[in-house]
Amino acid sequence: MDQVEQRQKAERLRALHAGPDILVLANVSDAVSARIVEAEGFPAVATSSAGVAAVLGYPDGQQIPRREMLFLIERIARSVDVPVTADIEAGYGDPVQTARDAIAAGAVGMNLEDIEGDALIPLVRQVESIHAVRAAAEAAGVPLVLNARTDIFLAKHGDASTRFDRAVERLNAYWEAGADCLFAPGVVDMLTIIRLVSAIKGPLNILATVGSPSISEMQRAGVRRVSLGSGPSRVALGVFRRFVRDLRENGYMKPLETQAIPFTEVQKLLTRD
Repeated sequence: MDQVEQRQKAERLRALHAGPDILVLANVSDAVSARIVEAEGFPAVATSSAGVAAVLGYPDGQQIPRREMLFLIERIARSVDVPVTADIEAGYGDPVQTARDAIAAGAVGMNLEDIEGDALIPLVRQVESIHAVRAAAEAAGVPLVLNARTDIFLAKHGDASTRFDRAVERLNAYWEAGADCLFAPGVVDMLTIIRLVSAIKGPLNILATVGSPSISEMQRAGVRRVSLGSGPSRVALGVFRRFVRDLRENGYMKPLETQAIPFTEVQKLLTRD
């Protein structure tokens, strides 16, 4: 992919955060799932850090070696024509270099979270990282779409009564530092979502999960981006486990006829013009 094409994809991804429709991202874990998402009409592809790590045999939480995560990001980006945004967790010890490498791999957006293990990254340090990532992207000539994430809600960090205010403080600081979208996973109740939309300065990304409002409800509330994280990967694993369990216990193979994508269709998905 040349730089002009990559710049155009970055601008397309940024424009998707401005509507009129909410941006829905069915996160992928490998090249074939990315091709399926593209073929089903989604305007962008997002990787799932947990899904990608699982494909290569690692748990989530920056346990996958950085080079292996970047390998799959590159394979995914090469497999589709739509913009790709990459989940690089907290940057694997060097968020700026990881951002450079994600751009080199073909990504035009990325998530950057503010937790390592159980510890929130100090706000000043995370703001500095966002400034540096933005500068690195500009130097690379790609207007990277940076989705800055706080894990205060997801990790249930600190006193529950302070989480909202601390999350807003962090998200707004990330916006001022150059983030393009603000991500607050772990929020499922509509009241908190509405409060966040009103309190933060940039587009809000919500992680859809069990108990979340519907996509249409979140759009009406002003959410600009909804992602599903490891959800699609876990759905696929659940279907596979059910199939192999039934196969072992009952010799049941009916899903090969009723649920499997035909072999020729999979090959067609993977064949680039």
